[in-house]
Amino acid sequence: MGTGPAGTVACDRCGRGNRVPAAAAGTPRCGNCRSPLAWITQAGDGDFAEVAEQAGPYVLVDLWATWCGPCRTVGPALERVAHELAGRVKLVKVDIDRSPRLAQRFQVQAVPTLLLLDRGELISRRTGAATAPALKGWVEESLAVRR
Repeated sequence: MGTGPAGTVACDRCGRGNRVPAAAAGTPRCGNCRSPLAWITQAGDGDFAEVAEQAGPYVLVDLWATWCGPCRTVGPALERVAHELAGRVKLVKVDIDRSPRLAQRFQVQAVPTLLLLDRGELISRRTGAATAPALKGWVEESLAVRR
């Protein structure tokens, strides 16, 4: 499970590093073995529409803050979920202190606040930290309702 420098991710299947853009059509695949790659990126007020709302897979948005202890706990759990659901979910991290318009738009009153979006439409919302298995269960249950 590897996430390298900004914009690169190691394939969970073969280990090869791949560049993954913040926004692109479709879902990223390994250039070596063609396996789906975890898609983990950041967005803010200026690029959220392009990065999150126009994405092909479902988007898991992590609205967090640097000063938030539970946010630091849930971050690695969300990255694990992004790897386990590679090809189905894109994780977009939004620092609410740097993106006050998004915090206001999504009426963030506590962090972390997690959103699941389908092309910009809110499917599900959750506030607070949780374990990776609990978060994965929440995402899968939310997506099952959409099918």
